Amino acid sequence: MSNQSVVLRAQQLGKAVNTSDGPLTILHDISFSVCAGESVAIVGASGSGKSTLLSILAGLDTPSSGVVELVGENLARLNEDGRAQLCGKHVGFVFQSFQLIPHLSALENVMLPLELRGISLSDAREQAQYWLDKVGLSARLNHFQKTLSGGEQQRVALARAFVGKPAILFADEPTGSLDQASGGRVIDLLFDLNQANGSTLILVTHDAVLAGRCARQLHLQAGALLAE
Repeated sequence: MSNQSVVLRAQQLGKAVNTSDGPLTILHDISFSVCAGESVAIVGASGSGKSTLLSILAGLDTPSSGVVELVGENLARLNEDGRAQLCGKHVGFVFQSFQLIPHLSALENVMLPLELRGISLSDAREQAQYWLDKVGLSARLNHFQKTLSGGEQQRVALARAFVGKPAILFADEPTGSLDQASGGRVIDLLFDLNQANGSTLILVTHDAVLAGRCARQLHLQAGALLAE
């Protein structure tokens, strides 16, 4: 690992929330590093803290303690706008529930992150068309979410995640809402696109096949990271 650049570092991360029964610890003393180009699966039983950890790593949530360094930036030193700007530049995200905007077409959904960066409409359209073609949806550019199957929606989400050429791609149960056949195609596509793009991939999954495709697995148990 020392010969590669570290793009993500978690140091003694903790997360606790207050409940009606008192404080609840979700994560405890999580530390690890991920190098550029690695593929890492975060696995564990339901309730082990996987999705919470992923949200903190991606800057979508804040830890109660500890530090996340993302592409060399300490997220705790950035305000919400600063985190959003950093993640918009360096991070792609794929959600289990796709998170497409219903009133936008497939093309417009994929264009959106580029438009938010200030890229011209013509360039954003060209790049979005390229990535939708890469995921096999060149004939569905103007279709809306309600007319797309689950597998097609997740492929739009993949195109949207990769269109900005992210340094890091986070994926939260990317096949969790798909049947086995559609999930298998999305897995293949995810790894093919990631390899071509040279991104670092960090994903949460219950799927042993998907986890096995990653070079490394991090096992969470009751909010703690088991020894690798």
